[in-house]
This record gives sequence, C-alpha cells and structure tokens, in this order.
Amino acid sequence: MTDTTRSSRIPGFHKKSPAERLALVSDFAGLDAAAAARLSDTGNLDLGLADRLVENVIGSMNIPLGIATNMRVDGEDVLIPMATEESSVVAAVCNAARQCYDAGGFTTSMSGTLMIAQIQAVDVADPHAARLRILGRREEIKAICDGCDPVLLSFGGGFRDVEVRVLDSRGGPMLVTHLIVDTRDAMGANAVNSMAETLAPHIAAWSGGRVYLRILSNLADRRLARAHAVWPLDQIGGQIGGEAVRDGIVSAYHFAAADPYRAATHNKGIMNGVSAVVLATGNDTRAVEAGAHAYAARGGQYGSLTRFEVTADGQLSGSIELPMAVGLIGGATKAHPTAQACLAILGVTSAERLARIIAAVGLAQNFSALKALATTGIQKGHMALHAQNIAMMAGAVGDEIDRVAAALVERGSVRQDVAQAVLQDLRGEA
Repeated sequence: MTDTTRSSRIPGFHKKSPAERLALVSDFAGLDAAAAARLSDTGNLDLGLADRLVENVIGSMNIPLGIATNMRVDGEDVLIPMATEESSVVAAVCNAARQCYDAGGFTTSMSGTLMIAQIQAVDVADPHAARLRILGRREEIKAICDGCDPVLLSFGGGFRDVEVRVLDSRGGPMLVTHLIVDTRDAMGANAVNSMAETLAPHIAAWSGGRVYLRILSNLADRRLARAHAVWPLDQIGGQIGGEAVRDGIVSAYHFAAADPYRAATHNKGIMNGVSAVVLATGNDTRAVEAGAHAYAARGGQYGSLTRFEVTADGQLSGSIELPMAVGLIGGATKAHPTAQACLAILGVTSAERLARIIAAVGLAQNFSALKALATTGIQKGHMALHAQNIAMMAGAVGDEIDRVAAALVERGSVRQDVAQAVLQDLRGEA
C-alpha cells in the first residue's frame, strides 16, 4: 500500500545543512538511529568539503581502498591504489604483474593530451560551403579559444586545430565543428566547454545556422593510453602447462574480438581495474568508461580493448589501447584529500603518466581474468575471496569470517544459506 503522507517535495532542501537534511531523510525513510549514525560518519572526508563537492549531501559512502603490488611500469616500480567494492580485483592485478615482472613488466605510451569540444549547428542552408568558411577562420578561432583560458596557455596547452564535419542525421544535415585542445595535466572538460560556448555565436554567424549543443566529447581518441607486456610461459604455466594457458588466453581474446556479447564482459573486466584507479585518484569514472566503450565500437562492431598474441619465441604478448582522459588538477582530484594521497602513492607528476599507469592496470586485470577463464574458471578464485563477503552477510564476525569462508570454499558452495548453517554449527560448538 502506498504511503500518501510522505512527499519528496521538500522546499529549500538544498539550503539546509547536511545534518538537517539527514534528519529529514531519516524521518522520510524511517531510518533507525544506527543507520542515521552510519550516514553521518563521513570517515576521512570532511563533511563540509563533501557538501561543496556535490549537492544535497547527507553523508558519504566509503569504498575499500586496496593497493596492487608487483607493478613495474616503464622500468619503475609503482604501488597502485585501487578503490573498489568487488572481490578479487586488486588480487588479480597483483598476480598478473608478478607473472610479467621479471620480463620487464609493462611498457606504456600516450598519443597526447588532446580533447575535443563539439559545436552543433543546424538549419545551415549550404553546409559544405559553411564548412569551408569556418575552416578559413582558423586563426580567428584560435585567438578566441586561447583567450578563454590564459592559465592553460601558460602551461603549454590551448587550441591546436579545428575540424568541421557535415553530419547526416534524422533531422537533416548538421554542421559539427570540433575544437582540438591540448588540456595538459587537466582532464579538460571545463576548459573545452568554455571555449565551445564562447565560440558558438561566431559559428552561428559564419554558418548562417542555429547552434544548439556545445560541449566536449568523451570519445577522447586523441588521448589514447597504451600498454604492453610479455608473460613468459614458465611464469603463467601451472599444472596444465604454459603453452596451454597461453593458447587458452589467445582463444578467449579471439572470442571477445568476434562477439559483442563476450566483449561486453571482457571489457567490463578491464574496467574493473581501470575504474578502480580512476576513482581512487578522484577522476571521472563515467567519462573514462564512456570513452572506452565508444572506442571499442569504433570499427562498427563492439569488440575487445585488448589484444593477445604469441611472440616469435612463443611467449604471450598482451596490449591495450583506450582513451584515458584523466587529470591531476581540478575537481575532486585536487580537492579530495584521499585522492591527493593516492596520487602521492603513485608518485605521478603528470596526467600522461597517470593515464599510462591506468592502462597498464587495465591490461593486468584482463590478463588475470582470461587466465582464470582459460584454466580453473572465474568462479574458483573469485569465489574464494567472495566467500568472506558471504560469511559477513550471514552474520559472521571476527575470526568467524575466515572459518566460515574456508568452509564454504571447501564445500564448493558459496551461498548465504550455507554460510548461515556453517555459522550456526560453529557457534553451537563454541
């Protein structure tokens, strides 16, 4: 039965303090004192800062922060902070990195730090001629864009080029202007959006059309991060042998490259690692994920972000390439104290270095997932770690958690009802 006495129309909610908002929400949802207390405990994030980062704050949600070890990137050993709620993600990166560490670890590169802003013009009478008119204004466009952000210019960034496309759409031809901007160590959304908005009236005048959208593109294909590693057979082989593991991983990659249904899960595994580092450093997980998945479909069919091959001497070679629009300045990256601590752990001094490390983490994550799928199956390793979560869901505390988890793994049945039965037996013995 619907409760008609409750209303989500709360005038002035945004003007209230976080404590006042929490009291209203608790009353609306019928939260007990314990639940309200948990929401008011913001951990290592100051409540006042949280209230400035996003709107209508009542608390914060703490995500476990783990460290991936064994990572060597471009000859330098690094520790990787990863913020994630999913079991086995951090362990997967550690294991993959350990198995290629002696072979040199990961080598990386970056295509640049260019971002794209789009300006959409419609109702242009002569779109192809208008395209040429806009291209002929390149120097004027450069002056307008660079005038929007002198600080970016002082750091060596700014306008780099203009491109204009005539796009056929359901509503007729559109004239789409791309501003190519070097955003250096910033992710760059605010900078390129400001340029697009400032230039928009000029585009309307030069094209004779009407301008609607003026905003960045998250398909940052001028900002590609790349990573490569070689896994020796004697490191990846187990009971079934290195060649069999290698061939299984390559076959799994072929599956993902050919089938979008498989590729979606394949790339989700990559993003398990990528998004965990992006989140830990206060960057925009949604922007990176959107760019990665769009890039995976650039050929007209959604496919794999990674490639696995066999080297001339029979070892396993893995590589990854994906857009990586991350920054070191601005937003939560600069304001959030935990993000700043994570950047200090990584020891990065440029957005390019951060992007390259994140790409290496994505490749490591994918290697571990494909190895598990090609050998024991994904559930064995994942569920061994997930069993602890199930034990806690069943009510286990302290030493009980490990004992219940071990029993679940031994039985091969990682379920909450089984965990409750095991816990009951343990407590009965005690």
